[in-house]
Order: sequence, then C-alpha cells, then structure tokens
Amino acid sequence: MPRFRKSASRSPNQAQPPLEFIAPDINLNVVKLVKLALPLWMRLKTPLTRVEAKNVEQLIDLYQQFQSGKVRLLFAFRHPSVQDPICMGYLLHYLMPKLAKQQGIRLKPPTHAHFMYDRGIPLWAGSLAGWLYSKLGGTPIHRGKLDRVGLRSARDLFANGAFPLLAAPEGATNGHNETISPLEPGIAQIGFWCVEDLIKAGRSEKVLIVPIGIQYRYITPPWKALEKLLSDLEADSGILREANDEKEGHLYRRLYQLAEHLLTVMEEFYTRFYHQTLPTTAAQSSEIEGVSPGSNAEFAVRLEALLNVALQVAEQYFNIQPKGSVIDRCRKLEQAGWDYVFRDDLHLETLSPLERGLADRIAEEASLRIWHMRLVESFVAVTGKYVLEKPTAERFAETTLLMWDVITKIKGGNAFKRPMLGQQCGLVTIGQPISVSDRWDTYHSNRRAGKQAVSDLTQDLQTALESLII
Repeated sequence: MPRFRKSASRSPNQAQPPLEFIAPDINLNVVKLVKLALPLWMRLKTPLTRVEAKNVEQLIDLYQQFQSGKVRLLFAFRHPSVQDPICMGYLLHYLMPKLAKQQGIRLKPPTHAHFMYDRGIPLWAGSLAGWLYSKLGGTPIHRGKLDRVGLRSARDLFANGAFPLLAAPEGATNGHNETISPLEPGIAQIGFWCVEDLIKAGRSEKVLIVPIGIQYRYITPPWKALEKLLSDLEADSGILREANDEKEGHLYRRLYQLAEHLLTVMEEFYTRFYHQTLPTTAAQSSEIEGVSPGSNAEFAVRLEALLNVALQVAEQYFNIQPKGSVIDRCRKLEQAGWDYVFRDDLHLETLSPLERGLADRIAEEASLRIWHMRLVESFVAVTGKYVLEKPTAERFAETTLLMWDVITKIKGGNAFKRPMLGQQCGLVTIGQPISVSDRWDTYHSNRRAGKQAVSDLTQDLQTALESLII
C-alpha cells in the first residue's frame, strides 16, 4: 500500500513535507469492486441516468488487438466534466463487454484501463482517493512542472501495462460540451516514447492514440432550475431585478448582465486593492478600434485584461515571469504554490516553533495568492458569445455553473459541490485511431523534426476531438 504523509491532517495553509509519488499498484479485486459499485455510484452521486456510446465496435476491435499483443493503446478522452471518468468506466466495464458478447467476440475480463490523473486530486479528495487510484492502476502527474517521475511511470504503463492507458489531453475540465481547450503536448510525446521503448525491446506492436469524445445532454431541459440558480447568483451579487417572464431570451440577457456585473466588480477589486492598471475598463472600451461599448467583443477584451491582471497579482508574489497561455500560467502558479506549502528544503520535524511559524506563514500566504489563479481557472471559460451562438439548455447550464464556480470561490465556499440542475445522459463517441508508429521516422530523423512531429500529432488529435462534437 502506498505510504501517506503523517501530516495529511494538517491544513493546506500549513507547511508540509514534499508530496510523495503515489505509485500505481493495481489490485484486480479493487477493480472488480469498483466496477460493481459504478452503476450505483452513478445513480446516487451524479446527475447521470445513463451512458450511451457510438462506434463501440471499433473500440472492441482495438481492445481485442491489444489483448492479442498487436497494438498498444492510449485512449485520449475529452474532459468537459468531473463525470468523465464515470462515463469512461461505464464504457469499458459495461457497454463494450456487452456489445462484444452480442457479437460473439470474447474479451478477457476485466476490460479496464490504466489512467493518468492530477497529483492535486488527493489533496482535496483525501488520501483515500490516492490509495484507490493506485489500486485501480492510476499514475499521478504534476501539471505545473517537468514531472520526470510521473512521466516515467506513465511511459512505462503505456509500453508495458496490462491494460491500455487513459488520459485527458486537455489537462483539466473546461466546463464546456462544445468547446475544446488547447491540448497539452505530453500525450503526443509519451506516444513517441512508447514507440521508442518498443523498438528498443524488439517488439512489433503498433502504437495508437484513440480520440474519444464525451458530451452531456439533459433528459429534460432544466429551465426552471436554471432560472432559480440565476436568481440565487443575482442575489449573491447584489443585483436587483424586476419581476418578469422566464423566456430563454430573457434568461440570456440576465446571464450576460450577471457576467458583466461580475467583470465590473472584479475590475474595481483589482484596481483598488491590488493597485493594478486595467487598460480596457468599461470607460475605455469605446477607444478600442472595432470594439463598441456593451458588445460581446468589449466583454472579451475586458475579460482578457482582467484574467491577465489576476494572474499577475499571483505571479508577482512568486516572482514568475508571465509566459505562455492562461492555462500555462495557471499550471506554473499552481506548482509554485505547492513548492511553498510542500517543502523539500526543510526538515519540518526538527524546526523550532519560531521556524515552524514562519514556514506556516509562507504556506498560508501562498494559498491566498493561489486563490487568484483558481478564480481565473473558472472565469477563463466564460465568454459573451458561447450561449448566444447556440442558446441550448446545455450551454445555458454550462455557463451558469461556471458563474456559480466563480461566485462560490469568491464567497469562500466549496466549488466542488456544484448544484445538480437535472438528470443527464452521457454521450461517448469513439473516433478513428491515430497511428503514432507511422510518424516515427519523421520524429526520429532529427531534433527539430521531432518537435514538429509532436506538435503535428497534438494538432491532429485536437482536430480529431473537435470532429467528435455532436
């Protein structure tokens, strides 16, 4: 069993020993128990009433080839929601075996998968989650740094694991059914590493990455629940409104007004209390060429400036230079915060009370600064046009829940306890496999070509996942 830190009960605002690597240690009895519990968990703890899948026949064929030693597989799934692992588990343990049996195809049980997960999950979900993930064959990864140990473990599982490897190339949930975040290049890279490892071992398996789309649909559009949630958010934000109808068009105006109100409040917050300069506040929007006041374009410009300032507040404290996308900056800040809390430069058990107090003060300050990054993580997916382009119940719900995330974090509440607006159906779509082996010669030719091959594979995977949006 993996060892857990003795200080796990300490507050995240206190200094702690460095995070230990939680090695994958699969236990098939635990896998079996989780499989049996999955339908009940899905029914009682999630809004999902069922999971449906398209093109499962292809997945069956690929899995059969894997079990026959012909291919190595990485299932790259879209990550719009925290329910995605439930959908993937149900697909692998129930939908795929059932259809295979109907077709007279024999798959050796269990039809499971190793998986990569964020090392931060056991920090908020508890050490039991880390133990469970280990026993299910999961391997952790630090998202904000070059995690050599985590990458080495994932690389080994891809080439030598008893099951295919499962990973979300977006790196984190983005809350949107129909918008895909830029993919991280790590998935493509470990694909090429797998080819390299097989060649060195004299093995002939073909390495494939299988794109898998995941979306959610409400069984019944939850307009009333959405209206109530929107009213609650307006009340929390101090927005007063007159009684009127609840038509969808009116809900959009209210949703947009709430987002704009939040934007204005946060602009004032960072300007007044953090002495930041926002070059595109509402008063200055008319000065931007091609941007009219009150438009979606103005909202986008103001939001981008706000997110940049919020990240700068944290980056200035940690002495980090702004570099990369918003998501890249968030990951770097997350790791910087962890470095201030989980100290590998101190022997905490030998510290004097004075030194311990100072270490705890640093941890507390780091946690406060990381709050700004967490706010950006939620706000970054909010746009002024996502709902307007396609005013479905799903898009309304996704955006409203993201607003709930932002307001809940500002209030100091638990953003992991999202309200359930209604029952949903999970839709999983299996895409065409992408051969990494066929790209090996290009990757292996020289260093520059290798980097370009990783970039091209990442872009092709992005395109493939986008094509699976229904």
